[in-house]
Amino acid sequence: MSVREVDVIVIGAGAVGENVADRTVQGGLSTVIVEAELVGGECSYWACMPSKALLRAGAAVRAARDVGGAAEAVSGEIDARAVFRRRDQITHGRDDTSQVDWLDGAGIELVRGHARLVGPRRIVVTATDGTVTELQARHAIAIATGSVAVLPDIPGLAEVEPWTSREATSASEAPSTLAVLGGGVVGCELATAYASLGSTVTLIARGGLLASQEPFAVDLVREGLEAAGVRVLTETGVTEVHQAEKNAVLTLADGSRVLAERVLVATGRVGRTHDLGLEEIGLAAGTRIEVDDTMRVPGFDWLYAVGDVNGRVLLTHQGKYQARAAGDAIAARAAGRPVDDAPWGAHVATADHRSVPQVTFTDPEIASIGLTAAAAEAAGLRTRVLDYDLSWVAGASAHADHYRGQARAIVDLDREVLVGATFAGPDVGEMLQAATIAIVGEVPIDRLWHAVPAYPTLNEVWLRWLEAYGRPETA
Repeated sequence: MSVREVDVIVIGAGAVGENVADRTVQGGLSTVIVEAELVGGECSYWACMPSKALLRAGAAVRAARDVGGAAEAVSGEIDARAVFRRRDQITHGRDDTSQVDWLDGAGIELVRGHARLVGPRRIVVTATDGTVTELQARHAIAIATGSVAVLPDIPGLAEVEPWTSREATSASEAPSTLAVLGGGVVGCELATAYASLGSTVTLIARGGLLASQEPFAVDLVREGLEAAGVRVLTETGVTEVHQAEKNAVLTLADGSRVLAERVLVATGRVGRTHDLGLEEIGLAAGTRIEVDDTMRVPGFDWLYAVGDVNGRVLLTHQGKYQARAAGDAIAARAAGRPVDDAPWGAHVATADHRSVPQVTFTDPEIASIGLTAAAAEAAGLRTRVLDYDLSWVAGASAHADHYRGQARAIVDLDREVLVGATFAGPDVGEMLQAATIAIVGEVPIDRLWHAVPAYPTLNEVWLRWLEAYGRPETA
């Protein structure tokens, strides 16, 4: 079997791998991308996009019902079948033709099949028909294979054929009853979605909900879940599961039981590093791959791990950010150009450490960036916390009749810049980028006074934060 040489090989054609390949091609390097499933990856077909499609109808109806005049026009319940049809439109019926066309237009060659490392800079790709292709990279191999759901070791769980997020986002109907294991983002979002689609949902979390978020935001989400009819059980776990006729029976730590037609496991994810041949180059399989801030694996001058597979931040947008840095670093090193790997440089993912934006699409939404108050204290920062009830700004009155929301800013008193912000309320995801810019750009508090929020919008909370903080004394 002949071996074909190319400059760069990218394993995984999801959003992250596509971005790595795009940057290396733009850097003048011939690039092959390898994909075992669908081009576009998890986010396009089984995660971000379909889950948001399932959530949107419920959010739209709740918003309409909270505006006089619109509320009177809303009748009946959500049509679950129509929601699933819209989900299928957004995911193109899990047909990746348009994504393949994009690769072609970008000058990225696609090889379909399962890739395994067989030595330094070398992989073997086995297609579904058994065809084998061997590729050698002149400069770099980037692993961008994403992550997979982890099933907890609970006796009997596997026997009831539980859903993971993949099955939940690709289902064609809502179960009459659903038990969700896990109180993280995936668990809370899918509990919200299926409650709106008509399922009776029980959410079971071994700890609390949304552990990395501000407590006030978590409280609002819990209230929203319970208002939607979700039974929320926290600080408890499932000790065993068994099938009884049409229902799975989940036994909890206190001996009580939960019956559900379907069980959804959302207790965590791990890098998809199984069966990649990592052991052939001295790395452990089945765990995350350690990288530096350019996404290069220590000890290798040719190997990169980008996105969920490195375990830094399991978010699509953060993986795409890493991909741009990694792709440009690969191109620079291949050309012998300097690599800008200082903090906030062109070839590093500095924001991964303390400036990660995230929107959780629950009811209400949570939009957050940077440190929480507790995390800032743990980091030893001298801070001031600014809290404001979003229902008090004029934009909230225009937005809804009964707006519920809260916003918090964390100020580093020594540098007088924001280091964290959290918004909880309807549609607050659209407010997050301003906070992201302020935190990443380290915009001084006295300059923020000149960033005037338009009236009447929810962004007026920025002015209220500044008023609470106090204007700096003039000389």
